[in-house]
Amino acid sequence: MEKNKIVDNAEIKVKQYFELVDKIKEYNQEKVLKAFYNNKIGLEHFYTVSGYGHDDMGRDALDKVFADVFKAEKAVVRNHFVSGTHTLACCLFGNLRSGEKLISVAGAPYDTMEEVIGKRGDKRASLIGHGVLYDEVDLLNGIDIDFNEIKNKVDKSTNMVLIQRSRGYSLRKSLNIETIKKIIETVKNINPKCICFVDNCYGEFVEKLEPLEVGADLIAGSLIKNPGGGIVEAGGYIAGKEEYVNQAAYRLTAPGIGSEGGAMLNQLRLIFQGLFMAPSVVSEAVKGSILASQVFDDIGFISTPKPNEIRTDIIQTIKFGAPEPLIEFCKTLQMYSPVESYLTPMPDKVPGYDNKLIMAGGSFIEGSTIELSADGPVRPPYAAYMQGGLNYAHVKIALKGIVEKLVR
Repeated sequence: MEKNKIVDNAEIKVKQYFELVDKIKEYNQEKVLKAFYNNKIGLEHFYTVSGYGHDDMGRDALDKVFADVFKAEKAVVRNHFVSGTHTLACCLFGNLRSGEKLISVAGAPYDTMEEVIGKRGDKRASLIGHGVLYDEVDLLNGIDIDFNEIKNKVDKSTNMVLIQRSRGYSLRKSLNIETIKKIIETVKNINPKCICFVDNCYGEFVEKLEPLEVGADLIAGSLIKNPGGGIVEAGGYIAGKEEYVNQAAYRLTAPGIGSEGGAMLNQLRLIFQGLFMAPSVVSEAVKGSILASQVFDDIGFISTPKPNEIRTDIIQTIKFGAPEPLIEFCKTLQMYSPVESYLTPMPDKVPGYDNKLIMAGGSFIEGSTIELSADGPVRPPYAAYMQGGLNYAHVKIALKGIVEKLVR
């Protein structure tokens, strides 16, 4: 098969799966639109305030819209969160105290969370350094959730479980909403008071339901991923039960201030508009990842999820087995980026990670992973984690360039 036909032929094979993606997009778009309507969003909500940010009606309305969309008692949406890791850390430090127990029930958490928890790095600054007890439930065969082990480890002394929806830098399955529901039911049957906290990064709007709708108590994510629609410049969100959201907000600002302060610095319109665009942008990214899955299968690489599998996040994993093709893949993807296509990514140390990373992301917003990007730790099995794509056509064009490089 001619190399320039590989992507076109793969597209023919996967077109049948796009109809479901479109239906999910329309469902989620209507959900977002209703939240705007219910909260009577107007131009007055886009104006900014300064200083302490007291009485910011736009910020308050934004919180209510996110709460409506994610079916939460309360939400806090702020450009003051510097990353997804920061947002998650506020939830953990805000709701856990010395002597209380946290269990990660979907295997080891994402690399940057290891320093937050205290598995490595500055132990004094971590949860463990603050006296929080920590444990993990290993995966079955490194892939599936071990429900029997959850039952063995979770008990009445467990104060919170961490459920990471996306796979992170591992080859485990990302958790669909049905699996998240089953985990929560398992935990709540043992300890109804245990806080079920879902790291929702990369998963928003990929399915019709969100984790709070199947029993989660608290969720968090980044605005330079799915819910920012590719235009939000920085920030994160926390949503869930009011008492847990309040405790996280106190960690972001200070006790007594919580969600009542913090000037939004003229970012409100972008965040409102990004949320409105998010269902459509996410659907483009999902279609791109389905096409990528078929392309990599066709040229002989191990790639997951498979084209016919139901998606729960925007990530496509490609296992290369050696550092050279991983690096070549990221270099090529960078060449097909709209920004800084002339740069050559090289493996290097990145704050929060234990291994060197190779990262390709010529994005309009630094680090935005709803934009087409790829990264991976330079360690076995030398896998690339490809995600995002503001439009499907860009993903398709980039894949044609990647095929030219990888098929020899």
